[in-house]
Amino acid sequence: MIKEAEILVTALKKKGLKFTTAESCTGGLISGAITDVAGASAVFDGGVCAYANRIKTALLGVPEKTLGTVGAVSAATAAAMARGARTLTGADIAVSVTGIAGPDGGTAEKPVGTVYIAAATAEGVLVRRYNFSGDRATIRAKTVSAALRLALMCV
Repeated sequence: MIKEAEILVTALKKKGLKFTTAESCTGGLISGAITDVAGASAVFDGGVCAYANRIKTALLGVPEKTLGTVGAVSAATAAAMARGARTLTGADIAVSVTGIAGPDGGTAEKPVGTVYIAAATAEGVLVRRYNFSGDRATIRAKTVSAALRLALMCV
């Protein structure tokens, strides 16, 4: 079990808040970390694994124009994913992740390890860019931990 997930679930329970996820490069790992915690159902109704752009648009409301101009791996897409997840589930806090876990897919502008994480609340959206190193599994694990820490900042 990931310690950050346990801490987040406990904090959400104390405040009576609901949490959701919108995941691309982690493919559900954040949701998995949350549901590994006993009692998570009190704060987590579900999340969206939106790997393909058409799912980001159809389920989370990410504008096609955003995907076409700045791409799936961008601050704007991460923010839209988080807002969309909150709207879809009615959660108080949503965290989204979109990035390039590798080993392929990187560019000079967005190398492998580039990840955007957003947290959305009623007050707004906070987006962070990360440049993680390591192999695919390591980048994804670092993304999960960073996303849980960002969500904790919103509780």
